[in-house]
Amino acid sequence: MEEIELIMDMANEAMNKALEHLDKSFINIRAGKANPVMLSSVKVDYYGTQTPLNQVANVNTPDAQTLSVQPWEKALIPEIEKAIMVANLGFNPMNNGESVIISIPPLTEERRRELVKLAKAEAEYAKVGVRNARKEANAELKKIDLSEDELKNAEVDVQEATDKFIATIDDKYQIKEKEIMTV
Repeated sequence: MEEIELIMDMANEAMNKALEHLDKSFINIRAGKANPVMLSSVKVDYYGTQTPLNQVANVNTPDAQTLSVQPWEKALIPEIEKAIMVANLGFNPMNNGESVIISIPPLTEERRRELVKLAKAEAEYAKVGVRNARKEANAELKKIDLSEDELKNAEVDVQEATDKFIATIDDKYQIKEKEIMTV
């Protein structure tokens, strides 16, 4: 039936959004390695306008423990330093006259454990999103005129999709946990 497929598509889309959100959340949980995404929340005062850092400078990782911010205008260096400090990311930017260098401090064992807990919480949040999509899909299925067998089969399909997404979330969490705990 067309209605069942439509409901399944909506459920899959909602479950995919939960996965996408998890991926974005995991990017923000740093594992002690430098990544330009770490500065994605930094906004620089660019001629009176709060502008994302990546729109006024190149952000690179010369090595695993260093971020290099190369502004397109040298006059922006003090503004970039200030913006990084204001963003309260725990970084201490240094200015070498040409660019801003940020050393990423190695994570302590305690901090790694905190980050693993944070990653687990994000994974659980994604699972809740997937389960909510399942609940909504099942509610929609009950609204349409289906025989008992059709309803049961459709609910089984929704459950299989849910199980698949939950397994994917678990896999992503395992990978992130390993990444965080690897020194």
